[in-house]
Amino acid sequence: MQTEARGYFGEFGGRFVPEVFVAALYELEAAMTDAFDDAGFWQAYQALLRDFVGRPTPLYEARRFCRVASARFVCKREDLNHTGAHKINNAVGQGLLARRMNKRRLMAETGAGQHGVATATIGAQLGLPVTIFMGTADIERQSTNVATMKLLGAEVCAVDAGTCTLKDATNEAFREWSRSLEDTHYVVGSAVGPHPYPTLVREFQRVIGAEARDQCLARYGRLPSDVVACVGGGSNAIGIFSAFINDSRVRLWGCEAAGEEPLGDRTAATLKKGTIGVFHGSRSYVLQSGAGQIRPTHTMSAGLDYPGVGPQHAFLKDSGRATYVPVSDSAALAAFSRFARREGIIPALESAHALAFAQTLAERETSDLILVNLSGRGDKDIPRLSALC
Repeated sequence: MQTEARGYFGEFGGRFVPEVFVAALYELEAAMTDAFDDAGFWQAYQALLRDFVGRPTPLYEARRFCRVASARFVCKREDLNHTGAHKINNAVGQGLLARRMNKRRLMAETGAGQHGVATATIGAQLGLPVTIFMGTADIERQSTNVATMKLLGAEVCAVDAGTCTLKDATNEAFREWSRSLEDTHYVVGSAVGPHPYPTLVREFQRVIGAEARDQCLARYGRLPSDVVACVGGGSNAIGIFSAFINDSRVRLWGCEAAGEEPLGDRTAATLKKGTIGVFHGSRSYVLQSGAGQIRPTHTMSAGLDYPGVGPQHAFLKDSGRATYVPVSDSAALAAFSRFARREGIIPALESAHALAFAQTLAERETSDLILVNLSGRGDKDIPRLSALC
């Protein structure tokens, strides 16, 4: 299924940026193309994934969480990566690319803090200083990850504009990058932004799907009936979807954070409620007003609290290859608690959105081998949620 041409996925994607960024993005695209054609680059990447990150991550069959006799419920354990989430796969790749480009500093935005931790981690490993932008609302609800970033030597810059969440942190990161293009690489954390970032991030996250596909075939002798992942910007989802896009019998499900009102205004379900527009450098679905102003989002999950979505997800939605469903705060919280108490694994609140939908999916007769991307662990969410569970 050919979906990509010169930075576009159908009508979505592109490079919609002020002139100041154009040369830097062309430089990044050229470096990406050169690195991807270099076997030595991939050898260095794979060595770090093996020895530093701890890949491959295992499959785990969750038998107590979902007791449906006709369905097997299998999780891809990205929570077992070093730093506790899938974000490290992309951070390692972009860190190596930055070093290849002779950049002397890394910069990133973060919502839940997992991408910030991952970027701070690879910065420390490669000896590169790191600056992280994070909204003050997210700093408050993800204090554990803020402390971790600082322990790793990163500078954490609080952003108190707008809704004080990921959108605003990204805005400020782009502003800072415009002032430091010559020596700084911006490590975009999700499959969003101007070309080549959606492609770059997908290629560094496709290891999730490649491993899971091989593991399913080795263990079960077949592919899953369904693949389920949470979607904010969409990096963990596109990472696992990528290995199954051409398998028409495998259903792909993206789970958005619907907050308190799946069909109302207190939501972050961009693909359900958004309209097509340009946001943070690419054309995709956006939560916006009729005048094109970005609407506030609402969700308990800092990592899904974003009013846009990656352009490849927009294409997969409109083409019908993937289905995107809203999952409420209450459903995600119930799945978070149930999974912890029945499986002995505390999932990230983001991942709990996927677990909640997959639990209902198991009731369908055609869903007999359900693969869920457990994108991260929930240590970061414990201080906030322990009183609610």
